[in-house]
Amino acid sequence: MAVSRRRFLALGAGSAAGGFGPAGCGSQRSLGDPDEITLWTWDRSVSDELVARAETKGIPGAQGFRLSRTNIGGHFNTKVRTALAGKSLVPDIIGINSDVATYFPNQDVFVDLNAFGAAELKSRYLDWKWSECITPEGRMIAFPMDTGPTGLFYRADLLQEAGITTDPKELAARAPDWDGFIALGKELRRSQERAVICPNIRHVWSIRLGQLGSKFMTEDGRYIGDRDELRETFELAYRIGREGLSAGAPEGSPDLYGVITSGRQPVGIGAVWWGLAFPESAAPKTGGKWRVADPPGGSGNVGGSFLAITKYSKNPEAAYKFITWLQSPENQVKAFTEMSLFPSSPHSFTRPEMRESRPFYGGQRTIEVFGPSARQVRTVYKSPYDRVMDPVFAAELANVESGKNVDTAWRDAQNTIERELTREGAI
Repeated sequence: MAVSRRRFLALGAGSAAGGFGPAGCGSQRSLGDPDEITLWTWDRSVSDELVARAETKGIPGAQGFRLSRTNIGGHFNTKVRTALAGKSLVPDIIGINSDVATYFPNQDVFVDLNAFGAAELKSRYLDWKWSECITPEGRMIAFPMDTGPTGLFYRADLLQEAGITTDPKELAARAPDWDGFIALGKELRRSQERAVICPNIRHVWSIRLGQLGSKFMTEDGRYIGDRDELRETFELAYRIGREGLSAGAPEGSPDLYGVITSGRQPVGIGAVWWGLAFPESAAPKTGGKWRVADPPGGSGNVGGSFLAITKYSKNPEAAYKFITWLQSPENQVKAFTEMSLFPSSPHSFTRPEMRESRPFYGGQRTIEVFGPSARQVRTVYKSPYDRVMDPVFAAELANVESGKNVDTAWRDAQNTIERELTREGAI
């Protein structure tokens, strides 16, 4: 399966990212008053304190302009795409989640940040994160925000009860890969009969996928989602379920939190934000009992986001001043201390605030795990069609967890993807 570069470019007004159509008729009016730079984000995506400062005191470096932020609840992407397609009341700046590549075919609706000399800031940010902002044609349509480097989270008290080392370095050496992680889970089950190492097998797929050097397509449009490496990852997820080491909790269900609050999942590989979303939020009484270690299988990334300036912006230069100020290394530290958004700038890692001991993790300096993990993430090409393929694999893994034959599920996933890519015009 392949799509040529010429075909990819032809899809610029087409289906790969939902299609916004060519610029032309329509009001094309930017949202907000003439002195406002408008920003659309979702909850807990940017520092509220920094945003409030730009709203009340103005945007640093952009005299006469202030920020107006709107948090979009519910279907954020739908709202953004509707505004872009309508070419009316479009915000100056939008937040984009980790699916930034889905906007590449419609790159012309965004300002190329290279026009403002963004390349001069590249050395401040992680190479792999910066590369995700760049389209195949070299346009920089987004600016790096947070990242999601992974680590091995674990309850030191429950591991101690099982006679397992609780030292982060020793534990990482004991489970350096996924086989070691499975062995660790089996050992935990000897002292805790129902212990699991993941909420569901789709979680295993997501984490392992984030460790690999490639996803589903090559830059020249060749489909590689059927390669042995991905089949092995699919089988790995199945194996963990077969061994009884998955809780089988449906995505979006309270059970995802229940396995944490009950102590049934004493270990788990997760992105840095997982700690806040689950143990810290769902099980605050376990504070001081958690630790983190290097993740089995190597460093990976799950999640992270970006900011982009739309071409309808009333003043792109002022918008650029805002996003580079908001995402400066210093202010990324502020976002981390405020809501655990892990920086995309390594310059942030050495700041005193980042190196503080974390009481929830027994006084551990978690930056010593997540900093190196973030630096070691591989640069991976992400296709606009990932949005088509990701849900297919996730759905089939859910079917496997419900009892479907793993070979049938893999074959059905490949057939569905071929059909969907054909419908999208990719093959």
